Amino acid sequence: MFRKIGVVGAGTMGQSIAELLSSKGLDVYLVEKTPELLDQAMETLEASLDRQMERWAITGAEKKLLLNRIHKNVTMAALAECELVIETISEDLDSKIEVFAELDRLLPSDTIIASNTSTLSLTELAGATKHPERVIGVHFVYPAMKVDVVELIRGLQTSDDTFVKTKLFIEDILYKKGVMVYESPGFVTTRLICLLINEALHLMEEGVANPEDIDSAMRDGYQFGYGPLEMADRFGLDSVLAALDRMFREFGELKYRPSFLLKKKVRAGHLGVKTNIGFFKYNKDGERES
Repeated sequence: MFRKIGVVGAGTMGQSIAELLSSKGLDVYLVEKTPELLDQAMETLEASLDRQMERWAITGAEKKLLLNRIHKNVTMAALAECELVIETISEDLDSKIEVFAELDRLLPSDTIIASNTSTLSLTELAGATKHPERVIGVHFVYPAMKVDVVELIRGLQTSDDTFVKTKLFIEDILYKKGVMVYESPGFVTTRLICLLINEALHLMEEGVANPEDIDSAMRDGYQFGYGPLEMADRFGLDSVLAALDRMFREFGELKYRPSFLLKKKVRAGHLGVKTNIGFFKYNKDGERES
């Protein structure tokens, strides 16, 4: 049923989803605005695969096969034969609406259009299309290869058929756990993790503990893979700020108001792993430096 999958947006999340899809033997049609951005995305993905080879996680043949299944495109016309298209561009409502409207014009009416949004309304995105019943949210958590949960978000008009087909795709082809979530800003994962990150920032502001000790307390005390501050660095501090800002506007509750320290970091361009510095320092491979 699903053999060709489109991915619109070749940023960090788009790359991660493309790698996951290709690893399952699917042909991936990756779309970005310019050839330069596509080449940059593929170079980053290839570097990630090289690091996996160094750890004996994959072979050279597997790397070659994975990369060969990812097809670069600068127009969405190449997605016409895809059975499912996943949008992964930045969290800007107007930009996403433009993408959804164009996809709706290009794709057959039975092609599922999904968004990896973490905070925006699926109902509002679907409103840009003539077939809102085929729009659904599929929120992967980074890194998509390693995290086994995908949130499945139904918009107001998402059909049962769209939901069932998407859930089967997530569980039977990608071997992930599909969790149904009713539409709400931040859904479950983003809403809870951003609150944890924001509270960790308040602890820093109040001088309760330093960044390393805050992360150590949560990492070792509650078996987190990363502490909340390193987690924020890996998500991208600009992405965390955008999510908190949107939830604060939507809910109007003070608990979602972003920490001033987070705003300072973003204004300084200290965005985390992507800029090699956030609350901690990182090398070009995204590993923590001492």
